[in-house]
This record gives sequence, C-alpha cells and structure tokens, in this order.
Amino acid sequence: MPQCSRFHPNGSCSKYHQNIRAPPGRLDPTEDSQVFPHTHIDDFKPGEVYEYGAHEVTQADIIAYAEQFDPQPFHTDPDAAKGSFYGGLIAAGLHTASIFMRLLIDAFPHVDSKGSPGWDEVRWIAPVRPGDVLSVRTDIEAVRHSRSRPELGILTARHVVSTQHATPVFSVLNYWFVGRRDQV
Repeated sequence: MPQCSRFHPNGSCSKYHQNIRAPPGRLDPTEDSQVFPHTHIDDFKPGEVYEYGAHEVTQADIIAYAEQFDPQPFHTDPDAAKGSFYGGLIAAGLHTASIFMRLLIDAFPHVDSKGSPGWDEVRWIAPVRPGDVLSVRTDIEAVRHSRSRPELGILTARHVVSTQHATPVFSVLNYWFVGRRDQV
C-alpha cells in the first residue's frame, strides 16, 4: 500500500487511515491511499457528506495536553476530577478541537489548503473522556470562488465530532481557503 506524505505517530499510514470511510452512497476515500483524493476547491460540491477518522483519546493524552495548555484539575488530576462537576477526567475543549483538525487534515492530505479565515458556531456539546474514539462527519454547505483572490476558493463546511457511541461532542462551522485547479 502506498504511503502518504503525512507523519503518523504510533504507526504506519495504513494503520492511521484504516477507519476513514464514507457512509453508503456517500463519497468514499480511494482504496489505494485510504484518504479522500480531493486536491482543489473544484473537487468539492455543496451537499456532499464525508465521514472519517478514528482517534482514541487516552488518559495520558488528556493529562499531557492539559498540563501544557489548560491545567485545570478536571483535565490533569483523575482523583480531583472525580469530585468535579464532570464526575471524572475530561479532555480540554481545545484538545478536542485539535484532534478534529488532525482528523480533517489526515482525511484530506492532498488538498491545496491555504488556511482558514476562521470558525463560527463552535460548540462543545459533551465531554470527551478517556477511551472515547472520535470520528468526524463533514457536510459541505457552500463552495465559491473568491472575488478578490482568483487563485482561491472558499469552502464552508459544518463538522461534527462524535464518539464511538455516536454521541456528538464538538461541532464547528469552518471556512477553508482552498486553491483553484484552473489557477495553478
């Protein structure tokens, strides 16, 4: 199986991408690369739906992230977290958002990404706990060409991150600058 150009911690590309799949009747990644083949804004269409990713969140990952970026006891101390509002250790919200970004970029590694002007409607719907396995559903809401930058397209997508139990934990409306094929 060919390897993609991304770095994959704790394993090979095939292991990292093994669970990237679209639902029946939806766009599916290529069999060769286990990632979606999109490269430019012209490859996306409004109404398309993608489902992908499988990232297990460990207690060690939650604590390590929180110790560096969000050192609150319900993120860093399992014993203290038991007595908290959450009743146990939970991932920091921005940790969940970071996992979402990793899953997105790994599912679309060939996209001519030019960054993002921002996110709207960011919601942390439910806590992420040790052992949760996160996946993403992406609904393409709009695709347009930039009027001021002809080499760019602007993709509007709604993303929902859910656990292995289909419990939504995070959602965001994302705007993504993507290169146009005819401007390369």
